[in-house]
Amino acid sequence: MRALLLGPPGSGKGTQGDLLAAHFGVPRVSTGDMLREAVASGSELGRRARERMDAGRLVPDEVVLGLVRERLARADAAKGFLLDGYPRNAAQAEALDGLLHEIGAELDAAVLIDVPQEEVVSRLGGRRVSLTSGATYHVVNNPPKVEGRCDVDGSELIQRDDDREEVVRERLRVYQEQTEPLIDYYRQHGILVEIDGRGTVRQVFDRVVEAL
Repeated sequence: MRALLLGPPGSGKGTQGDLLAAHFGVPRVSTGDMLREAVASGSELGRRARERMDAGRLVPDEVVLGLVRERLARADAAKGFLLDGYPRNAAQAEALDGLLHEIGAELDAAVLIDVPQEEVVSRLGGRRVSLTSGATYHVVNNPPKVEGRCDVDGSELIQRDDDREEVVRERLRVYQEQTEPLIDYYRQHGILVEIDGRGTVRQVFDRVVEAL
């Protein structure tokens, strides 16, 4: 299985990615994880990435593509992979196609986990986290036993800045601007799989597995 995950912030891509990778026995390849690993390793690509990140600038496409190339060359990706967070636009999708052609592989599916905008705002806007335990809650869907306090260690629960409604709506605007062309790209290539992202984690997971 060689696939990638698409979806707005708050759609559950990360959770579904871990479940699907385990189900299909392939690695979940996250660009965020790759960047952190590369920076920590001090590799040439990691050094170039860190210079841009430290300056508050985007990591160049060619650096990210190089990291993807290195990651897909590992033994655990020989039988497949699940990309999460890459590509982010049509230009990166074309570059990925070129890379896969080089290594004699092709994508089986681009899975779009679709969630309505207002539900995303509700999901993220209601999220609360503990900075000490890392536990995550939701004021409606998964409230703590004591309001405002973590079940694990009793620490204060906070709302992250990027979960505030105005920030979430801006993140959604950027997502739509960047990703709509990418969705069209994979639809035209005949490999787009659209999944209703509403419901429980298990319900969404079952929909994806059935579709694949």
